[in-house]
Amino acid sequence: MRLFRLVKIVSVSLKYGLDQMILSNEPTGRLAWLARIAHFGRRFDEPAGARLRQALESLGPIFVKFGQMLSTRRDLLPPAIAEELARLQDRVPPFSSAVALAQLHEAYGKPADEVFARFEREPVASASVAQVHFAQLPDGTEVAVKILRPGIAPVIAHDLALLDAAATILEKIWPEGRRLKPREVVAEFSKYLRDELDLMREAANCSQLRRNFKDSELLVVPEVHWDWCTTGVMVMERMKGIPISQLDALRSAGIDLKALSRAGVEIFFTQVFRDGFFHADMHPGNIFVATDGAARGRYIALDFGIIGTLNDSDKKYLATNFLAFFQRDYRRVALAHIEAGWVPSHTRADEFEGAIRAVCEPIFDRPLKDISFGKTLLRLFQTARRFEMEVQPQLVLLQKTLLNIEGLGRQLDPDLDLWKTAKPFLERWMNDQLGWRALLRHMKDEAPAWAATLPQLPRLVHQALAAQHDDGARLELARLAADVRRQRRWLAAAGLAVALLASVEAWRWLA
Repeated sequence: MRLFRLVKIVSVSLKYGLDQMILSNEPTGRLAWLARIAHFGRRFDEPAGARLRQALESLGPIFVKFGQMLSTRRDLLPPAIAEELARLQDRVPPFSSAVALAQLHEAYGKPADEVFARFEREPVASASVAQVHFAQLPDGTEVAVKILRPGIAPVIAHDLALLDAAATILEKIWPEGRRLKPREVVAEFSKYLRDELDLMREAANCSQLRRNFKDSELLVVPEVHWDWCTTGVMVMERMKGIPISQLDALRSAGIDLKALSRAGVEIFFTQVFRDGFFHADMHPGNIFVATDGAARGRYIALDFGIIGTLNDSDKKYLATNFLAFFQRDYRRVALAHIEAGWVPSHTRADEFEGAIRAVCEPIFDRPLKDISFGKTLLRLFQTARRFEMEVQPQLVLLQKTLLNIEGLGRQLDPDLDLWKTAKPFLERWMNDQLGWRALLRHMKDEAPAWAATLPQLPRLVHQALAAQHDDGARLELARLAADVRRQRRWLAAAGLAVALLASVEAWRWLA
């Protein structure tokens, strides 16, 4: 199996001239003679990016997904190649209904017709990892059943092993190999792909996103029916709507496209800054719009295999940078990177500031609605790499999602001003994180820890005093005493802050 795949990869590489692309740039020159042979009698009219895309399409769905993931690493790839790879589509023929029924029988231990009141044999969607059928539960609930493609796990394992081998060779014979870190890219791809093989993980992602937007007027997320879910089968509420790419159908249904574009921006920033949990595969095939009932005009999210997460540090970094860009405060951008530890501490802030200014200042000569949020973030990443910044995987997913959202928003409304739409949201979030509400929230969060620790301090101090003849005990006493002093100072400061804030609020109320 592996030998057959290796032979196919070599033949496809030769067909599309990928060998020429690599050998022509071999750094030592020792393979120049091989490069000349590779070029002999072979001419290609299409550019390298197009040939790479066609080669990946020929190698099958796993390589297509790898190319899709690679297209998001625009901090590593030349723009022309990244644009070509972004055109890759994960489309594969569906597997037969007999195979789907066999998969369900294996998952449930009985035929599908004994599990579902109705199961439609024809799939409604098919991709490299799974396909979807409509069905009906015994209580009459309409559902969508996602079934893992049979035999896909060993195929993925073989292809990942070959990709890793190819990445190792690439690092050694291509001058850009070390900078592009192909083995790390393959490892990152492997993680995401293996996660997609566990449909219980996807179901959990779906359930979390639904909970986050439970009362939303903007987004609808299907309900997961857990009693019918396994690692190879996911059953969720059937969603009805129009694909977001069908603009004429949306207009005919009376959907306000401008409002829809603004809602998309708000949904994205809510996921990122409120929840730190965002749908990271928001291409048009995964987004519908409801046209009937109470959900009319809302987005419908589908396919939850790839989810991005951000911690508080990531969110603060992003909000600080976006607002600083808007205010043209490049020094704040430089300091945000240094404070986050994403560039070395020895980095000179003034030099970093100058590099960022050189990249970003020209865009402000254009109308704000013509400025790309996603491309601005990309330029920031590319500049930061010169200062030894390692781009964080969660930010790469964010960049990919932001580019998708921006493209989608401007498709719905060409005049969409993403900066104007996002700026009030970011300002509110920053005020909430840094103002008096944040202080009270942090005090509330820390209260259980104080309640557990403070009553123990006298006993711990007594134990330390009883054992003061021991050097270690004396050190422990000093540490505990310092902890007590710090707790007292903090409590005094917090109490003073609360008193001051209460006084200000009372004065404002009386005034």
